Amino acid sequence: MSTQITGREALIRSLIQEGVDTIFGYPGGAIMPIFDTIYDYKEQIKHILVRHEQGATHAAQGYARTSGKVGVAFVTSGPGATNTITGIADAMMDSTPMVVVTGQVVSSLLGSDAFQEADVVGITQPITKWAYQIRRAEDIPTAVARAFYIAASGRPGPVVLDITKDAQNGLLDYKYEKTTFIRSYQPKPNINNKEIEEAARIINAAKKPLALIGQGVILGEAELELKDFIEKSGIPAAFTVLGLSSIPTDHSQNVGMLGMHGNIGPNLKTNECDVLIAIGMRFDDRVTGDLKTYAKQAKIIHFDIDLAEIDKNVKTTARVYGDVKDTLPAVTKYIENKEYPEWLGEFKACYQREYDVVIKNELYPESGHLKMGEVINKISEATGNKAVLVTDVGQHQMMGVRYFKYQQSRSVVTSGGLGTMGFGLPAAIGAKVGTPDRTVCLFVGDGGIQMTIQELGTIMQYDIDVKIVILNNHFLGMVRQWQELFFDERYSETVMKNPDFVKIAQAYNIESKKVDKREDLDSAISEMLNHKGSFLLDVDVEAKGMVYPMVPAGSCVTNILLGDE
Repeated sequence: MSTQITGREALIRSLIQEGVDTIFGYPGGAIMPIFDTIYDYKEQIKHILVRHEQGATHAAQGYARTSGKVGVAFVTSGPGATNTITGIADAMMDSTPMVVVTGQVVSSLLGSDAFQEADVVGITQPITKWAYQIRRAEDIPTAVARAFYIAASGRPGPVVLDITKDAQNGLLDYKYEKTTFIRSYQPKPNINNKEIEEAARIINAAKKPLALIGQGVILGEAELELKDFIEKSGIPAAFTVLGLSSIPTDHSQNVGMLGMHGNIGPNLKTNECDVLIAIGMRFDDRVTGDLKTYAKQAKIIHFDIDLAEIDKNVKTTARVYGDVKDTLPAVTKYIENKEYPEWLGEFKACYQREYDVVIKNELYPESGHLKMGEVINKISEATGNKAVLVTDVGQHQMMGVRYFKYQQSRSVVTSGGLGTMGFGLPAAIGAKVGTPDRTVCLFVGDGGIQMTIQELGTIMQYDIDVKIVILNNHFLGMVRQWQELFFDERYSETVMKNPDFVKIAQAYNIESKKVDKREDLDSAISEMLNHKGSFLLDVDVEAKGMVYPMVPAGSCVTNILLGDE
């Protein structure tokens, strides 16, 4: 006769079966039984107490993005659950695998507006791959197995499990089986050989092909397959924000970043190439600009695992539906060995123009206030370009992804699709927990840091080594930039009166320093990177710096602003 266990113990055992080693969370009434059970499993699973439930989800995202595993967050019912909505929506937009477990009132009180009751499934269904309420203890193991399978397979994303208190305390005969199949859910499509051959035929006939690389390559762990593809084909490769680091920055065919604040070459040449090959990217509006003028001269090939993305924004000439881990090598087999020296030379000429007009002054200013790009570039070089870049959202984010450099994959953690201010600090905590052997550098604005600044307490409690760089311009910088360009310099509610961030860091026992002079920057960076433990560097940068190049929202990708050219 088997020994029965409680639902809450079944939950923890099931997580361990799925390889979970870390949970980010915050306890409360409706999830207290589960937290009580965690107490007995401290040797097998680590719980990190965040300071706000939003922080739990962003930390779980950071963990997932650097480790490649599913991030896990535990929160209580009602306000605990609703505080996770931003992080769940962010994970959905950026295809981040995450399982959020929420406590819920006992089944008999559902629908009665009980204390701290909220319709978690109803609220989260539009922003999850799956949201499910568990009301019986015996359903917990199966639900957990399905949750992890759905979160991690196909195009990854967040899953919510809402567990009533009686289900947590109920008894069951425990048995765990991992889910490997769900009827009507096909996360990994079968390869269509006709699609493979047609894509290869178009690529082989191309004179000026351009590959656009998205995060799908990283999520599919297809970095080597991508390298083989571009090196055999000779095709220039440009990257979305979340696709950055899938190929090293210094690879000879890496022509830079796409999008609103991307490099000149990839944006201009999008409307000059004859074949545009999108690999694991979704043609976001920040990449395409005005769809009516986007790549109309080119044949479009779209590699994607999500059929809903193909032909959604940009109509394709040929599709390659499936997992890029499988489809890329299948196409590579049929393509010819080629080189495009003249075509690549055009990208180099674009970069030289961008360097002369924008980059040189941003990275190597001769006088004036410190610049964001200057600080970011120096820190990247001081780490040997081997660190993980984490950003919040704003001007510093675009400067970060433009000027940080990468040697290995999973080196960029940022909020892409949702653009969540407050993401950076908790995400950096998760990123460091996910890759404890790598240096994690967080760049955050004076606005974004104050949205989740309480997570400094999490860093203090668990001694998490994150290098925090506040690029402090005393403005909501990106909004101010738009106000300057498009609203006649009417700076409505963007001026920031800030606290003393150094004193705040000191209150959390975090080493800190303020820099406002160029001659002090190198030594401060060295001190920060050599310090064992977390460090906060508050850098005063120019108040009205601009991120260029810039393609105005909704404009043609060739309508590129370069500032004072």
